[in-house]
Amino acid sequence: MITSYTFIIILLLLWTILNGLSLPLLKGSFQNDHMPSSKVSVLIPLRNEQRNVGPLLASLKKLTYENLEFILLDDGSVDNTKELLVKEINGDRRFTIIEGKPLPAKWIGKVHACHQLSKEANGEYFLFLDADVRVHPDTVQRSLHAFSKNTGLISGFPQYPLRSFLGHLLVPMQHFVIYLHLPVVLANHTRWAATTAAHGAYMMFRRDAYERIGGHEIVKHSLVEDVHITREIKRHGFYVKLVNNTNTIICHMYETNKEVWDGFSKNLFPGLGRNPFLVFALIIFYLLMFIFPLPLAIYGAITGNLLLMTPLFFTMSIKLSIDLMTRQKWWLFILTPFSVIFMLMLMVYSMYLGLFRRGFTWKGRTYQ
Repeated sequence: MITSYTFIIILLLLWTILNGLSLPLLKGSFQNDHMPSSKVSVLIPLRNEQRNVGPLLASLKKLTYENLEFILLDDGSVDNTKELLVKEINGDRRFTIIEGKPLPAKWIGKVHACHQLSKEANGEYFLFLDADVRVHPDTVQRSLHAFSKNTGLISGFPQYPLRSFLGHLLVPMQHFVIYLHLPVVLANHTRWAATTAAHGAYMMFRRDAYERIGGHEIVKHSLVEDVHITREIKRHGFYVKLVNNTNTIICHMYETNKEVWDGFSKNLFPGLGRNPFLVFALIIFYLLMFIFPLPLAIYGAITGNLLLMTPLFFTMSIKLSIDLMTRQKWWLFILTPFSVIFMLMLMVYSMYLGLFRRGFTWKGRTYQ
């Protein structure tokens, strides 16, 4: 019985490693005489982002691609975001600041901001970034290099610096879920919309693909607009490439425990299609595969039965392999059962907010 159980976990480990190796690393550049001439619009929504303005602008100014425009939208900030943007841009003509319009009914704030940004863009490619992102100087070249003829969108889950307690437990679980559950080969090499993933902090569209689907307006109601717009790209005949961009994009998301809790509770249940049966199925799966090995190992240590400790070893190996492939702190694998426990707690809480119409709150706005 224990042997069969351990064998199943080993298969999950091998599947996870295969998935990770199937994600192409965002790399490659161009010699000066082969540099593409396509204009790229870098589009960034900001709402109450005063802590990020300085580091963000410093990072953007180091981009080495020449044919760029930067369009930044201040989405009704009530802090010093707008003033800091003006100060940090300091007359750089590549940058344009636009004032966000009032949020219409039934629109999600970020989606509406991205929609407005796209209307101002002149590039052949749209690179949407979040304000908490820091980019490698060759980000644009590497991103363009990842496009092939029928690719409509490039996206990937960034590297995450970790600060808070919940951040250490939960933020790297984004990579964990993708590497464990997503069939990467199908995601990157088919137009099957169900097999896809994206991260809203880094999404680069080919303009004609973006406009063909109707842009962000087509997902104006979505709290997980990155996933839903990615599915639309596939439904309209384009491929989507999910990359390992942890060598290129750093995202300082959810820096406090409260931000971690609010952010994930906003995304988890909507990200699962608001399907309570899927939530319960995932709870059973994670209880069996990633939580049960801990008490089993404790019992094995007490009784001297080392075989009972092997499932925990391999579940932690799954987390370790993912953390190494995504340039995360290697020792986080020790916390694997606790990361899963907190993720399930958040999943249940997010389901509660959705089913009982409590609303999902983010950046001073509440959505149903």
